[in-house]
Parts: sequence; structure tokens; C-alpha cells
Amino acid sequence: MENQPNKFLHIAVFPWLAFGHISPFFEFSKLIAQKGHKVSFISTTRNIKRLPQLPPTLQPLIKYVELPLPHIDQLPENAEATMDIPTHIVPYLKKAFDGLQHPLTLFLETSTPDCVIYDFVPYWLPPITSKLGILSIYFSIFIASFLEELLVHKSNDEEDNVISTVHFEPNESGASDMFRMKETFFGANFIAVRSCMKIEGKAVESVENYCKKKVIPVGVLAPSLEFSEDKKDENWDTIRKWLDKQEKKSVVYVAFGSEVILSDEEFTEIAKGLELSSFPFLWIVKKQDKHDWFVENDSNKNGLIWSNWAPQLRILSHESIGGFLTHCGWSSVIESLQVGCPLIVLPFQNDQGLNARVMEEKMVVVKVERNDGKFNRDSVAKALRLVMVEEEGKRYRRKAEEMGKIVGDMELQQKYIDEFVDYVELNVFATKQ
Repeated sequence: MENQPNKFLHIAVFPWLAFGHISPFFEFSKLIAQKGHKVSFISTTRNIKRLPQLPPTLQPLIKYVELPLPHIDQLPENAEATMDIPTHIVPYLKKAFDGLQHPLTLFLETSTPDCVIYDFVPYWLPPITSKLGILSIYFSIFIASFLEELLVHKSNDEEDNVISTVHFEPNESGASDMFRMKETFFGANFIAVRSCMKIEGKAVESVENYCKKKVIPVGVLAPSLEFSEDKKDENWDTIRKWLDKQEKKSVVYVAFGSEVILSDEEFTEIAKGLELSSFPFLWIVKKQDKHDWFVENDSNKNGLIWSNWAPQLRILSHESIGGFLTHCGWSSVIESLQVGCPLIVLPFQNDQGLNARVMEEKMVVVKVERNDGKFNRDSVAKALRLVMVEEEGKRYRRKAEEMGKIVGDMELQQKYIDEFVDYVELNVFATKQ
């Protein structure tokens, strides 16, 4: 028995510097650690300080590895995530991220993890893990249909905003997004994808058949619905008091994530659409958003405008919420469906359009109509009314509740994690024989 390997693994996790990526990587890390494995969560100092507190049971198992982000002249001070900068500066953040290659290599050489789970940006990482004999796993925070569209069908679908031509071109970082994605994807030993077979089994199989690598759905990584009422949260207390005054299923929750920047025209049309629909609304905005409409409507009895941090899952779980107007980022879709809430969607970039298309087919979202790429207040109001109150919208509300039984089935989602961990253990221990 002396040669029996330790049954617990050391897994390094290395997400891209965007909280739409960091958050699902963090959820993934917690679920792996719950199985008893040690996780080294690697990111920059400021991003790690932004992470929510770990449960006491997981604190001994998840170690934070802080790598200082190299200085790049074009990046503002303390800019360590995409939420800190406008979109056109993101290539410089990728350039700085590439500067983490040396300190990350030193960590891998000295800490010798059993495997590394990484994101699409570090195209230079697979050759390093291969040289060091470390199992490498590409983790896609995008749905499997997104990978299928890009890699199998090789789509450049501007209408669905799957990926624009700019992603195929080298940028200030020195490498195009597509180059990064292909190098990390095909350089991995196998692929993990944030999805499940009940939602898009055919897409998972299509990607696996195309790349000739194992593709494992790890579940949707829905955050826990177990809220601690003992923890004082002034933000939530204020929002909840307002929501408590509203009728059941009457409120539209509005949030477009941390990276979508609305133009003045887009902002105004959404605002006017909310006015036309006449539903009470809770609109979460970024602090840097300055619009005359807010000044005029800040005390609007029909809505609450909130620019501080907001507990999205708690809000969506409140009985007064009847619909979610969103950009259709995958994390937002998951959180909404987890509680059976239908979505009204306005996709803007990257995977959002494809998420909308896939979820439209499942009849859990209604997309705001656009004409020549533009939407207006009438199309916003029409989509809101359809989902919230109209007879035709009943099927969307019903389908969202049905999908919630899949997304919110923690036992089912845990099985995906169990199967993933079993596969990793099998492959790691096989190499140690």
C-alpha cells in the first residue's frame, strides 16, 4: 500500500481577468474543494481581494495565489479586471496578463499541482504544463453551443454577435482572441464546459466529435440559494424593503452586467420603454453611468435606481420579481432560470447573442426586436409586456419554471461535478502508476 497515491489532488485554477470568468471559476473551485481536493486559486492581488468570503469549511482547502499584474503604460492604476476599464483598453490588459507567464511558471514548478484548469487567454500555458507533466484542462465559461459555433461551424455571425471580425485580428496584446482560444482549447488534455446534457447535449457531443478530446459538462455552476440572514447587508436591506412593497411578480429587474456600456441613445430607449410598459422596475447601474434620465427620475415612484453593489441572486429570488431585462450573459441567464424567472434580453456582444438564440429556442427568453441593429422604446415595452402579463407570455413563464427544475436541481448539478472530478482523478493517478 506504500505506493498507493494520495487520493486527494492539488488543482491550480487560473481564470482570465474578468469577473464574468473569475466568478464561475470561483464557484467551480468551491465545488471541487468540497470533494476534499486542494485548490490553488491564482489571480491578481486586487481581484482576489474582491472575491466573496469562503465558507469556513473550505478555507483550509482553497489557497489564494496572488500574482502582481505587470505594469503597462496604457492601463490606469489599479486596473486589474475588465470592469475597471473601457472595452478598447482590454487588449492592454491581455498584454499585462501575458506578463504573468514567468511568475505562474515558477509557481507551477515549485508547487507541482496535479492539474491546471485555465481560461481562453493564456495561449502560452499548454506547452508549459506539457513540459512539466501537469494535466491541463481548458474550462469554457461559455455554453457548449458557443464552442460549437466558433470551432465546428466556424461562424462569424455578426447578427447574433457571436464574434466580430476584430476577434480574428491581432491586437495591441500581440495575439487575436481566436488565436488564444484555439491554442488553449486544442492544447488541453481535455475540455470542461459550463453546461449540462439536459440543456445542450447535442452541442457537447458535436464539440467532442470535432476536437477528438473528452468534453465534460460540469453543470451550470449555479450559486447557492442558501442566504445567511445573520449577515448584515445594508444594500440588500434597502432593496428588500422596496421590493416588499411591490405586488407579486410585478417588478422588472434590469441589469446589464459589469462590461456592457450603453450609449446615451440606448440608455434612453430602455428607460422610455420601461416608462411605456408601466411596470415597477429595479435598475442596477454602474456608478460611472451618468444620464439626465436618472437625474429626472431618481425619485420616480415607479422604479428604484441602484448604483451600489447589489445581490443579484437574492433580488431574482424575491417574490415580487416577474422578469429580468438583461444582456443575456450566461451567468445572468443561469441565476434567473435557477429561480424560474423568465428573461427579456438585449444582447450586445460576444456570446450574448448566441445565448439568446439558444434560450429562445427553449422558450425561456424573449429577445427585444431590433431593426437594422437598433432597438427602440416600443420594442422594449412590447417584449416586457409579453413576458410579464400577456396571455401569449404564459408559455415563457411556464418554460422558465420548468427550466428552473433543471438549473436549480443541485443534486443533478452535483453529479456533473462528481463525474468531472472522477475523470480527473482517473487521469492523474494513471500517470503516476
